[in-house]
Amino acid sequence: MIFQEIRHCAGLPAATKKGLATQMPQCNKNDQAGHGFRALIHFIVGSGSSLAMLWASSLPAHAHASEQVFVALLPTDLYTALGTGIVALTILLLLLLPHRYAAGLFATRSLPGRTHPSWAPRATSLAAAAILLFLIVQGFTGTRDPLTNLMPVTIWTVWWIGLFLIQGILGDVWRWINPWSGPGWILQRVMRQASPARLPAWLGSGPAVLGYICFVVFLLADPAPDDPDRLALFVMIYWLMTLAGMILFGPETWLRRCECFTILFSFLARLSFLRIRASATSIGLPGWQLTRAAVLTSSQAIFVLVVLASSSFDGLNETFWWLDLIGVNPLEFPGRSAVIGQTVLGILGGVLLLIAAYTTTVLVGDAMARRLPGEACATSRATAFGRLALSLLPIAFGYHIAHFFPTLLVNAQYTLVALSDPLSTGADYFNLGHHFVTLGFLAELGTVHIIWLTQCAAIVFGHVLAVLVGHRIMTDLYGKGWRAILAEVPLSILMILYTMLSLWLLASPRGV
Repeated sequence: MIFQEIRHCAGLPAATKKGLATQMPQCNKNDQAGHGFRALIHFIVGSGSSLAMLWASSLPAHAHASEQVFVALLPTDLYTALGTGIVALTILLLLLLPHRYAAGLFATRSLPGRTHPSWAPRATSLAAAAILLFLIVQGFTGTRDPLTNLMPVTIWTVWWIGLFLIQGILGDVWRWINPWSGPGWILQRVMRQASPARLPAWLGSGPAVLGYICFVVFLLADPAPDDPDRLALFVMIYWLMTLAGMILFGPETWLRRCECFTILFSFLARLSFLRIRASATSIGLPGWQLTRAAVLTSSQAIFVLVVLASSSFDGLNETFWWLDLIGVNPLEFPGRSAVIGQTVLGILGGVLLLIAAYTTTVLVGDAMARRLPGEACATSRATAFGRLALSLLPIAFGYHIAHFFPTLLVNAQYTLVALSDPLSTGADYFNLGHHFVTLGFLAELGTVHIIWLTQCAAIVFGHVLAVLVGHRIMTDLYGKGWRAILAEVPLSILMILYTMLSLWLLASPRGV
């Protein structure tokens, strides 16, 4: 039995979730490259049968809507075993596949030609900053309903769920809508001199790590992160703090090293099969840019681990297991304000645990590789730590999609309604009329089954891609022989265990 929640942090407060889950809600305009591709074919032939098993093994499911959750009776143990088996089989196939084919998986093709003028992203950034200002004003002055106020639905649905997804699939969209790069360019023109202060090198990207942790604490521990007033204040303060950092240390330096969302979305863009630059476009297997990325600094690698750990804890903190661990009756949840301390400690504990596990994995793998006789290993442990961290990014991306997919299906409808009446004046610009936001697909046998399969597929695909990227990076670091295979064993074990964890989190009963 699985319990998949309708997410609170995407604009569904507790009172609203209860209403949504017990009735069909009404919301109207007044209320609310050649060798590489041959290698890809070889890989698909080897693993396609396993992917087919995941779909073919789907047994009939029965579902119904209930208060705050929908319940689907599905063979989750079987799905977990199959998903884990696919990841393990991928690892085995990579060990058996000749190196030239494994290396060819990430071959790319370039399409020359100018795609856009260099000034275009700056212009769209200024437009994005103006839109963000409008959203902040709406948060303070618009309707108090977080489902129809443009501020919460835009931030939690369009930005945090939608843009996260688009960035990983289509590439660097954030470069066009970053609300600081355009204003930063104007600042540089106005100042016409060096920045008044210099950011210490020893800080690395530490401020971005701290900023992202603060964001996750607000997202998961704050009593009302979707309250329009509260969210508008949080966004306004963060935007102004970022602007101050740009003035003090320089726009490029601050955005590249300290602005957590610019760093996050730049990493996510490397997952895409597509890279568009002003002068050319490149395409390849998803994740090819990760295999060619420069070595991350220690703080950048930790940033990736924080993203993965916080994403996993987002799935853990409402499970029966977690609530029982912190002494809360999952059927009588007292509210977020009663568990703020436990949630913050859980976030920090999860981050520290993953950092420790990943560090141990890298060190053990490196030690195993160095024990082989022959030429000394030229790769440093710091280099391995910095490069292999990016191989975990597809896991975070896949889990994010799976975790928020039901929310996206529901809240996209509310977003459409809010856009039709952006000022909450009773307008109906999209001519929606008497529009119903439907949850019926959460109570239908076929659609619930498809939703569950989509979530499982997202998690398994993310882990398979992580294995492929990790294998390619490992061969770059340790060569194509036994040294790379031995170094890869601990990382492979970590990825298999994380597959089991991700699928368990997806299937676990939830009490919030």
